[in-house]
Amino acid sequence: MRNFAGLQVFLAEDEFHVLQLIESVLLDLGCKVTDTVSSLPAALSRAVETEAQIAVLDVNLHGQLVYPAARILRDRRIPILFSTGYGGDGLQADWKTESVIQKPFAIGQMEAALAELLSTRKESI
Repeated sequence: MRNFAGLQVFLAEDEFHVLQLIESVLLDLGCKVTDTVSSLPAALSRAVETEAQIAVLDVNLHGQLVYPAARILRDRRIPILFSTGYGGDGLQADWKTESVIQKPFAIGQMEAALAELLSTRKESI
């Protein structure tokens, strides 16, 4: 298993148990979860200030789409991994090029998604 030692992650997820599960997976992979939010207003606020290196965002936070916070993160050049039960089909058209992981997922799938996200990020720099 690859170790993402110290990789700082912003995590937005509205279901508490799913948030705990994703956080546990990220910690097992060596990541440091710097911010956790469960609502769009909190995501908007933290997106402006976070020092995270990547973001894992649930697309739907209590019925509100996370895209306004994602725009802030994208403008700040923080790579985004969308997390949704619908996979890539769950993303709006202008976000289809972003990385996505379909829930539920195994640790190996998160590991692969993070590795791909980081390799894509390095290629674009």
